[in-house]
Amino acid sequence: MTRVDDDRPATIEDVARTAGVSRSAVSKVIRNAYGVSPAMRERVTTAIDELAYRPRVAARAMRGSSYTLGIEIPDFSNQFFTRVLRGATDALGGSDYQLLIAPAEAAKQQGYRALEALVDQQVDGVIAVSPLVSQSWLENIARRTPVVLFGRHHISEKYDTVAGDDELGARDALNHLFDLGHDRVLHLTRDGLATAPQRRTPHGVRLQTYLTMMEQTGRGEFSRVARSGEGESYAHEVVRDILLTEEHPTAIFAGHDELALGALHAIQDLGLDISVVGYDNVPLAAHPAISLTSVDQQGEAMGARAVELLLERVRGRTEAVHETFTPSLQVRGSTRPAGD
Repeated sequence: MTRVDDDRPATIEDVARTAGVSRSAVSKVIRNAYGVSPAMRERVTTAIDELAYRPRVAARAMRGSSYTLGIEIPDFSNQFFTRVLRGATDALGGSDYQLLIAPAEAAKQQGYRALEALVDQQVDGVIAVSPLVSQSWLENIARRTPVVLFGRHHISEKYDTVAGDDELGARDALNHLFDLGHDRVLHLTRDGLATAPQRRTPHGVRLQTYLTMMEQTGRGEFSRVARSGEGESYAHEVVRDILLTEEHPTAIFAGHDELALGALHAIQDLGLDISVVGYDNVPLAAHPAISLTSVDQQGEAMGARAVELLLERVRGRTEAVHETFTPSLQVRGSTRPAGD
């Protein structure tokens, strides 16, 4: 292998030449992209170690700051993410930075491709909003690009996190329904990886809190979990099918407001009286025609704090910061005493 001069930092081109591969192949190995063979990974990793290549530091030395921050958004139809974006953009007001937005891929909405695209754009830092990527993959990204993980409950020394207290929020929602006399409470949540326990997602924490509280309060026999695709239309179909074919619940606790709105639509279609609690307190929840009881988790404040933490990372902070926001239940007309 060929060494570079000792008086300058190694570049990605040096690594590619030393490993005998293309520059794009080196980039794929660095960001832990799919499709990299073990042999190529070993060659590139050996070259990186030999040359003491430091991707983020070397890149900054060559190009300077791009004055852009990237944010990955999993679902643009969800109004909660609009709140997050508003807070993030407001926090950049008066600064030299601009925000680049990348949607997660529609098929799986895991976030891999969106985050890779932002890193390839050489943004100065990335806000990853509830991606379903693995912690090890995200830590690899954070080796060269500052990362703030939004919404997930992973704790890592490699990146910062901003999240709501999803256990507290779910407890508040359920206690509200219990206090109204509801025993048969259905939990409407997402499907697939969105609730996988090892992912530590907001939906996963809310689901586990529901199951625990139903058991702890002696309502375990009434536990019922319904799973839906993302969005109001999927939730409408799922809830309508349940209400037509099964003994219906007296209340529904939805994993977020898009699902809650779909549930309200199905309930109205069938002329039933079922209480509904959502999560996120999107702007539409407060509309008089909707009046959805919902858990507010300060979307704008959370988005702003994510940007502040990212800028601190860009400016040199290395120790990890993990912040949790306290939610509050906003009671409206969609919840009533059982039997009313």
